[in-house]
Amino acid sequence: MAFTLPDLPYAHDALAGNGMSAETLEFHHDLHHNAYVTNGNAAIAGTEWEGKSLEDIITGTYDASSVAQNGIFNNISQLWNHNQFWEMMSPGASAMPSELEAAIKDSFGSVDDFKAQFAAAGAGQFGSGWCWLVKDTDGGLKVTKTENGVNPLCFGQTALLGCDVWEHSYYIDFRNKRPVYLTNFMDNLVNWENVASRM
Repeated sequence: MAFTLPDLPYAHDALAGNGMSAETLEFHHDLHHNAYVTNGNAAIAGTEWEGKSLEDIITGTYDASSVAQNGIFNNISQLWNHNQFWEMMSPGASAMPSELEAAIKDSFGSVDDFKAQFAAAGAGQFGSGWCWLVKDTDGGLKVTKTENGVNPLCFGQTALLGCDVWEHSYYIDFRNKRPVYLTNFMDNLVNWENVASRM
């Protein structure tokens, strides 16, 4: 069964007041995300990966020894990444649940220190990629960054929060100001209940 483009969990203009315009979502979800669905389905058609889950395809096709990943991985991983990304944001005010706040303070010292590390990881990712809050294999929380479509599944980690730092994610609203986009993402867009549910 072919993968399909999931609907956004909110209207295209629902995040506009928090810094992510309807135009960004029209391009990012309707065009970019949909392209990963279309190209991913075409890439796996007739291969051993057809009919497998996104997660199985990602972990099965990731090549840790290669700088450039293959087409199946790139499209399927980005499909998965974006499926998570929309769910990690919310149009309404989202308070950080106490259990998540305690875990963040335990791992980073304070929520502010965590936010600063997360934003620095995203701003410091050269070229396209993602920054992440992950639950690592030892159970602790860690901030990471990955190039292109690589994600925490490749390293046995659980993705709690991810922010897309490909230019198409922020250029319409913030032009080349990636650090401002990241700060706005952390302060105004994150669905902290969703993040906590992933722990």
